[in-house]
Amino acid sequence: MDIKLLYHKFSSPPYFYRIAGLWLPYIMGLFVTLFIAGLYGGLIMAPTDYEQGEAYRIIYVHVPAAWMSLFIYMVMAITGAIGLIWRLKLAEIVSISSAPIGASFTFLTLVTGSFWGKPMWNTWWVWDARLTSELLLLFLYLGVIALYNAIEDKRTAARAVAILALVGVVNIPIIHYSVEWWNTLHQGPTITKFDTPSIHLSMLIPLLIMAVAFKLFYIGSLFMRVRTELLKREQKSRWVSELLKIKK
Repeated sequence: MDIKLLYHKFSSPPYFYRIAGLWLPYIMGLFVTLFIAGLYGGLIMAPTDYEQGEAYRIIYVHVPAAWMSLFIYMVMAITGAIGLIWRLKLAEIVSISSAPIGASFTFLTLVTGSFWGKPMWNTWWVWDARLTSELLLLFLYLGVIALYNAIEDKRTAARAVAILALVGVVNIPIIHYSVEWWNTLHQGPTITKFDTPSIHLSMLIPLLIMAVAFKLFYIGSLFMRVRTELLKREQKSRWVSELLKIKK
């Protein structure tokens, strides 16, 4: 299929609404399957860590949530830029719909990090570079949500939050490289050290399964939020009227 044609089809609100509705049950079903498998592998099958004991098992929620907090912000910023440059309504909706999901993952990262930090560092919180920059990321998400809701015209609001999201992108490399740039309590990279890996395969596989599960959850949640926002924005359009007639 022609790439340009495919692009225009997926940027069409009625087409995206229909396709997202068809894919949604399969995405969420696969998410539940992988989530259960990942939790079982991480909490039951994976061996006890020789340094951290059983406390390390929180990584099976904490680490994928941290990855998602960064990934979703980049999606939000990129789609916001697309909406800002090409005025693509669907990109604007994807951007703002990603913000609450990203904020939830960031909050989960901070909470699970505190639970992990207490037995490891003997404190719930320290103002080190990684934790502080992750907290700033949560404020950026909340700022985007607040700004969007404060502006009545949603097309104007989408452009405003896109600018804010793009400004905040500078925080992403700071979060990622903070443990390398500064001396922090937070441990260094383990998964990406392919030359001298710091995590055994029996621990790594459940972690990667959970990472995929979290991504599927994001996609499924995003589809639901985008479909709802599309109905709000397009409520006066012909395709929404026809859809409501069919449902009646």
